[in-house]
Amino acid sequence: MKKKLSMLIMFSAMLFLAACGGGAADGEEVYTLQAGHSLPDDHPYHLALLEMKENVEERTDGRVIIEVFPFSEIGAERELTEGMTLGTVDLVVSSTAPVTNFVPELAVLDAPFLFNDRESAVEVLEGEIGDELFAALDEQGIIGLSWAENGYRHITNSTHPIEKPEDLKGVKIRTQENEIHLAAFEKLGAQPTPMAWTEALTALQQGVVDAQENPAIVADQYSLFESNQNYMTLTGHVYSVAIYMMSKQTYEKLPEDLREIVVEEGERIGAIERDMIVEMEQDSIEILKEQGMEIIEDIDVAPFQDAVRPVYDMVEHQELLNRILDAQQ
Repeated sequence: MKKKLSMLIMFSAMLFLAACGGGAADGEEVYTLQAGHSLPDDHPYHLALLEMKENVEERTDGRVIIEVFPFSEIGAERELTEGMTLGTVDLVVSSTAPVTNFVPELAVLDAPFLFNDRESAVEVLEGEIGDELFAALDEQGIIGLSWAENGYRHITNSTHPIEKPEDLKGVKIRTQENEIHLAAFEKLGAQPTPMAWTEALTALQQGVVDAQENPAIVADQYSLFESNQNYMTLTGHVYSVAIYMMSKQTYEKLPEDLREIVVEEGERIGAIERDMIVEMEQDSIEILKEQGMEIIEDIDVAPFQDAVRPVYDMVEHQELLNRILDAQQ
């Protein structure tokens, strides 16, 4: 928590210095861009956007101002993504799930245990395959700036330690509204229940569902230990990919010198956000332990991988799936 606080103080200081350091010259047009996301203001999504804001405003001498809105203040992820295609939202960082409505190929990234490790994921996404996915985004009026993440998804529950697939039998688990995720948990013997995250918090507190799956940072920031979640198993069953994006209409309305700066800073920010995630993920695990949550760390994931492997046949874009798997051989 101290690291999170110091990081927030650092960014606040940078923004104050930037605000005091001058601005656009008289007569120069100032462009104000709105950047949105759905997570809290101490999440790396937000902290990285603040760094992008500070760098862009400094490099453009205040000719480009970025206003950052957390907590879905200007729309949930689906609405933000659609807003970019319409030119009503300028910058967004989002998980890939809502973006599949515009680029269906991105759904492949939801396959469980798709990547060998974080390094393999970054190598694939920042290579030819990732470039092709960004090209598909471009066709929808969205510029992919850089690949980010929301960490690895793990399982928390209220009833007992989960160490093997059999331990999930009959467990009612909240999932995203994602066919691949639903099928995977059914293969594991659980009873997946899709619902919005806002509904999930109430459902966990009231015992309507026993479990949920999310990165450790989410479990920490939403204090799931206060929602009957007594156990967390570090399955890492999905590497939660995210993207920093820009509306193509926004790009085109900016003068060439300014758009280049915004894009350059956007291309940098994904790697910065991933580093923040790695550090804060471990901090969150320690906080969850301190709050009394039992963390099951050393588990054999092979039986989980074997159990969910059949859902790969459900993936629509099989060629892309196989290319991602082959790239990690």
